[in-house]
Amino acid sequence: MSGRRTIEVWMADLTFPGYMDRLHRLAGEFEKLHPEYEVAIRGTDFRMMSKQLAEAAARDEAPTIAEYYFYMTPQARDATDTAGRPLYTSVERAIGGRTEILGEPVVVDDIVPAIRRFYTYDGELISMPTVGTTMLLFGNRSLMSAAGLPGLPETWQDLALACARVRALPDGPAHGVTWANHGFFVQDGLAVQGATLGDHNDGRDGRTQTVDLLSPQMLTYLRWWQRMHQDGHYLYTGKIPDWVNNLRAFAEQDVAFRITSSADINYMVQSGRQGGFEIEVGRHPYPEGTPYGGHLIAGTSLWLRAGLDEVTRDGALAFLQFLHNPENAADQHRVNSFLPLTGASFALLEEEGWFEANPQHRVASEQIRDFPAGADRPAGEDVPVPRGAMIGDYAGIQDVMTLAIADVLLDGADPETRFGQAQADAQRLLDAYLADCAEGGPSRPESLRMEYFRDAEAYTAASQEAVVQLKEGSSS
Repeated sequence: MSGRRTIEVWMADLTFPGYMDRLHRLAGEFEKLHPEYEVAIRGTDFRMMSKQLAEAAARDEAPTIAEYYFYMTPQARDATDTAGRPLYTSVERAIGGRTEILGEPVVVDDIVPAIRRFYTYDGELISMPTVGTTMLLFGNRSLMSAAGLPGLPETWQDLALACARVRALPDGPAHGVTWANHGFFVQDGLAVQGATLGDHNDGRDGRTQTVDLLSPQMLTYLRWWQRMHQDGHYLYTGKIPDWVNNLRAFAEQDVAFRITSSADINYMVQSGRQGGFEIEVGRHPYPEGTPYGGHLIAGTSLWLRAGLDEVTRDGALAFLQFLHNPENAADQHRVNSFLPLTGASFALLEEEGWFEANPQHRVASEQIRDFPAGADRPAGEDVPVPRGAMIGDYAGIQDVMTLAIADVLLDGADPETRFGQAQADAQRLLDAYLADCAEGGPSRPESLRMEYFRDAEAYTAASQEAVVQLKEGSSS
């Protein structure tokens, strides 16, 4: 069809096998409904996305819609075009209060409150959430029952006791629990205590200027983590981040518990089926006697380029609503275990019996919508607070933290002393990012890096191999 308007969409390929197939299919379905538009989907390795988007903007070739990983939000907010103007505009502002666009019902007001709040800046929804995940605790039901545990532990203290009991079993696992040495877990350890990593409310009330790796909550978390390791309860593989071997340890019943992303639910369930045990899923534990502070929301969001003509802008906005209509948002959850992003998609899954048949999938949504039973609520909060640092060069700062954690765990370094060194290193990285922005950036490679894995290619290959093995096991 001649005269079609092109909507160029750069999506983050999250490296799951076949991940982009669904997105290309949805683009084709949208084109059938709106033949005046062509939706050109480009999948890019999510680790390289920010760098490639900055290079495209420097050539005045930025796409209509661009997807950013959640902790690259500062880079998106600070991005500029060739004239030095903001590269992206607020999605909420572009919608302008409309309830439908080109016949597509507007769904932004139905986004789950915690997820919507996560991407709200200066009172506006600045980008469209695409993928949402949170951190959960998984347990081996067979080992838990053998140890006489009535359910999953809810606090850090209960988790330590549960680990001791499963390890005391005849032929019990050598360790109780595992999780990756990764910045996600540091942020969640702070989140459940209501703490932040940076000033200005972790970058939501203004650009983060200082980072704090020595807060009382940080040291409380690090000391608990170190104690869990010293007592033999926590299994550290010695690698950063080593998601694959953490999954393998749980699948092979070398541990009874694993803390990981809700995106792993499908893989965790399948590992239990292959191993002949049931899994139980619960909330991320929090420290006893401390008000429940909230949780980390990870994922991605889609940003709308500023300065578009009205026809292209409305086509892009309509596509964003279409991607997240109830059926499409529900389907994304079924396929990838990602959080259902809207109230309507959750209700649809409920009505069709999905959660009744797959109860492990309900917990993640409950965690971001409700407070734990009996937990103290921060004053004025109706839902758990979504947390996560919006800090420039967070990838570099994350490397600083994970290397320091390795020293704390493997060498017995004092957390306060070691993180005092890390604090200085992290602040230098943030200062360099801020200087880059002041000079018209972010444009330096360090400002745009997402490569927080020591060997990104090896990690991707190992992850895909593990997923293939799990899928082959389910079909045999």
